[in-house]
Amino acid sequence: MVDDRMRLDKWLWSARFYKTRALACDAVEGGKVHLNGQRTKPGKDVRIGSRLSISKDGLEWDIEIAVLPKQRRPAAEARTFYTEDEDSIKRRETALADLRATRKATPLQTAGKPTKRDRRLIHRFKARSQ
Repeated sequence: MVDDRMRLDKWLWSARFYKTRALACDAVEGGKVHLNGQRTKPGKDVRIGSRLSISKDGLEWDIEIAVLPKQRRPAAEARTFYTEDEDSIKRRETALADLRATRKATPLQTAGKPTKRDRRLIHRFKARSQ
């Protein structure tokens, strides 16, 4: 018999959206993952063709399940477990570009007192700007 369904949390873990099944469960219970447009539970069965909306770290994926893997596979292979909408890809790339621009624009926050190396870099920077 061919296994035509799989637990949602297990699929999210095996497709490498989350590092552990526990994190996948927390995300589903927290409303970060929607199955066919509705909130769901981690133990809900997914099938090939099921649609998922995943929100993680400010990024969003709108995907359709293409493969139900028997085990967790490498990341390159895990990308073949689903198909993603063109609109979703564009939105995510735009969000990533915005995040990168924001990181470049904000100064690096240090934990406390500058180290000797940090002080030398500060002095060099100030000397060049004068």
